[in-house]
Amino acid sequence: MREDKSKLLRSLTIDRGTSKVERPKSRWLAISAAIVAACVVAFAAFAAFELRRQDLPKETASQTASQTASQPQAPQQPQPPATNGKSAGSLAASGYVVARRKATVAAEITGKVVEVFTDEGRTVTEGQVVARLDSVLAEKDYELARSRVDTADAAVAAITADLEDATRIMSRVQTLSQKNFATEADLTKAQARVGVLSAQLRQAQSQFETAKIDAKRSASMLDKHQIRAPFAGVVVDRSAQPGEMISPMSVGGYTRTGICTIVDMDSIEIEVDVNEAFIGRVVPGGAVNATLDAYPDWTIPASVIAIVPTANREKATVKVRIRFDKKDPRILPDMAVKVNFLAKADGAAGATAAN
Repeated sequence: MREDKSKLLRSLTIDRGTSKVERPKSRWLAISAAIVAACVVAFAAFAAFELRRQDLPKETASQTASQTASQPQAPQQPQPPATNGKSAGSLAASGYVVARRKATVAAEITGKVVEVFTDEGRTVTEGQVVARLDSVLAEKDYELARSRVDTADAAVAAITADLEDATRIMSRVQTLSQKNFATEADLTKAQARVGVLSAQLRQAQSQFETAKIDAKRSASMLDKHQIRAPFAGVVVDRSAQPGEMISPMSVGGYTRTGICTIVDMDSIEIEVDVNEAFIGRVVPGGAVNATLDAYPDWTIPASVIAIVPTANREKATVKVRIRFDKKDPRILPDMAVKVNFLAKADGAAGATAAN
């Protein structure tokens, strides 16, 4: 009995080892089947979406065409011309405002600055004195030259008087010699004196002319101590101060070479570098719209002056000169500027809009 019960109990027990092996396998199979099913569903949804997206434009186009055919077309209104002067076909470039007449005023001689009569921002006229150098020695040299001129002039006057007297004496001796009241020796002596005095007069006249030339040279050297403006313009830089030494060439130390820098504001223009691949779109006299970086909302009408007939090998650009159609005191040298080269149609439209 006990053995039968024991066998019965053993038959009712669960084999733990078999369940541990089979349960994970069945679980992984279920998970794998679920993943495969999800992928299939996602692929089917994506394919249906792509087919729907490809068919949608056709349906929309057909609906739009049918609606357009059913509705009467309204007359198109003409669009107003653009007022900013920029178009899709315009050529843009950048550059700077430059002055064609700009000079650093310097002295032609070496000297000490005594006075400076101008400052930055002041307007000067052509020939106006902007500075003065120490001219004490030059004034003395000029006075000495003038004295030599007076001396030479007096010598010419004295020799002229002697020559006139000698000429009269020679005339009397000739008359007496014809009447046999004077000897041939007296006549020869009188003629020789006239010849000597004539030579002395020519020498004195030459010395007088030399003295006058020397006086003019001294006056010119004295005038060089007055430094003048070469043309009318505006002073943009003052370099020297009273008491400084100035020289026409740099000699080292504290010697300056310039007094001030003058710019002719009527000569300002624009210089830009245009890529040589697009230089064919630029023509002399063509319309241009310029915009200063300092005033980005201000469009300035301009035109092409000339295309400089040379190219920059390193940058592959060609320089173009542009004039301002109207000058304005706000336009200053060395300002950065951007320009747009307009086509003929754009230029005509801009001119019509301006009118």
